[in-house]
Amino acid sequence: MKNIAVIYKSKYGTTKRYAEWIAEELDAALIEESKVKISQLQSYDLVIFGGGLYASGILGVKLVTENPCKNLIVFTVGCAKPEITDFSNILKKNFTPELLEKIKVFHLRGGIDYKKLGLIDKGMMAMMRKMIMQKDEKEKDSEYEAFLETYGNKVDFTDKGTIEPIVKFAKEMVER
Repeated sequence: MKNIAVIYKSKYGTTKRYAEWIAEELDAALIEESKVKISQLQSYDLVIFGGGLYASGILGVKLVTENPCKNLIVFTVGCAKPEITDFSNILKKNFTPELLEKIKVFHLRGGIDYKKLGLIDKGMMAMMRKMIMQKDEKEKDSEYEAFLETYGNKVDFTDKGTIEPIVKFAKEMVER
């Protein structure tokens, strides 16, 4: 297999877990985003970047949006259900239209442990809960209900099986 790097930025560990699984499946280098030398990026045939979703931002993604890679796959990790969540605004906020045409983006489901959240993250989650609680019942969709059900608890939605499309796409990409 060609030279592949899986680079990740993880705040609470679920993005790192997915990055480890992907790197293992692809026999790729695993590198935490803060340890990447920008000059390294061009040496890889394929870079797979993973970052957690926080307030519509993708943690650490500037590394790959501001520095060119030969080929790029991005995966995001958040608590929302990827199959029913519209990520288009997040993608528009984090990538130029030109870059979006060149890359493939996957969304994976992570987890949350409220006891481990930092003060700012706890505050953001409390504000989100308050905002949802103030909504009219007709406005609350299944994602809002899921948020309210898990609020304040520890939940882990990570699933190794969900990396299969990423691994398959990466293998197809490097075989071209």
